Amino acid sequence: MKTLPTPNTQQIAWMRNIRRHLHRHPELAFAEFATAGFIVEQLGELGIACREQVGRTGVVASLGSKVSNAPCVALRADMDALPITEQTGLPFASETPGVMHACGHDGHVAMLLGAAALLKEKEAELPGRVVLIFQPAEEGDGGAQGMIADGALDGVSAIFAGHIDRNYGLNEIVVQPGLISAFTDEFSIEIRSPGGHAAKPHETADSILAAGQFITSIQSIVAREVHPCFPTVITVGSIHGGDAANVIASHVILEGTVRTTSQETRSLCIASLQRMVKAMEQLHRVQTSFSLREGYPPVINDFVAARIATEVAAAIVGQDKVKGQPLPSLGGEDFSFFLQKVPGCLVRLGARHTQLHDAPAHSPHFDFDEQVLPTGALFLAQTAISAIERMEELRSPTPDRT
Repeated sequence: MKTLPTPNTQQIAWMRNIRRHLHRHPELAFAEFATAGFIVEQLGELGIACREQVGRTGVVASLGSKVSNAPCVALRADMDALPITEQTGLPFASETPGVMHACGHDGHVAMLLGAAALLKEKEAELPGRVVLIFQPAEEGDGGAQGMIADGALDGVSAIFAGHIDRNYGLNEIVVQPGLISAFTDEFSIEIRSPGGHAAKPHETADSILAAGQFITSIQSIVAREVHPCFPTVITVGSIHGGDAANVIASHVILEGTVRTTSQETRSLCIASLQRMVKAMEQLHRVQTSFSLREGYPPVINDFVAARIATEVAAAIVGQDKVKGQPLPSLGGEDFSFFLQKVPGCLVRLGARHTQLHDAPAHSPHFDFDEQVLPTGALFLAQTAISAIERMEELRSPTPDRT
């Protein structure tokens, strides 16, 4: 099949308007009712049928071949926002108090709809079927799992996605085979003691003292127990304890996250945390409890899928703008659940805006260069076609997949 044309001026304006509409009306995980309804409207205007309420609030559409055993590739966009009060001052800033698209998911939806428009124009020529997955609840609630359970991947043999990233220049595309993100486990530790008068510490045990020394001590896990070649982070992000300056606290709760890039390191860190929590009891004469909330598994890009994505990216933006990611991010992404079912690849789409201050993702000042939208749409659409054309290669076991 011939290479798809670059989005025209009208299509680019349409994508920009979609992004800005969604940015004005952000919705949190599993509350994306208006977002899903808006997506359904846009798909309807394109003449693309869809299924709603997949994985609670997700939308799944498909186009191309109607033959049941036709090769099938999925494209995914996440659509939830974050509980952040926007401070960008944009004319299309969030109108929902305390909620903001601070990670680019509004752009992801616009790009996937743009890809849908490009593919629809060539639907009669598509060599297979393309499934469009608009996924809820990526930001910590694992919406991918519900969509998989509701059949979003039925018949799909490979999946691709892109994530806007301001760490890279406009229209740079980052493709890396293998592991590119981390396990994202979270822990909670409760420390209890009798408490007492601040002037009489000898009469009791001090939960805050125990918590403070514990926070410092656990850094030795990374520094002295983890192999230095495996990126690892243990962060305590929340601490609650104490009610008054003259009272020794009887109760403290610590909450944090463990980010690791191998199962062995993950198991080691969790076991070490549990060991050190128990050691607190003797060291500080307190009682403790430890609980773990399993997070997302790491994103592991398939080598063949990454090769296809690399070739498409080079054709669109030029080989000089195709970048690698030699070190994994310690962030998390529930696209990993899709990749546990079928091979695929998640890429980063550079969208740094030279006239914007350097605001990272999940910042109240986050924004990106909207010129990335047509690039992302074309990349997704062309990758779907290329993957369908090379389905035998994706389905065949190869030595460099391991």
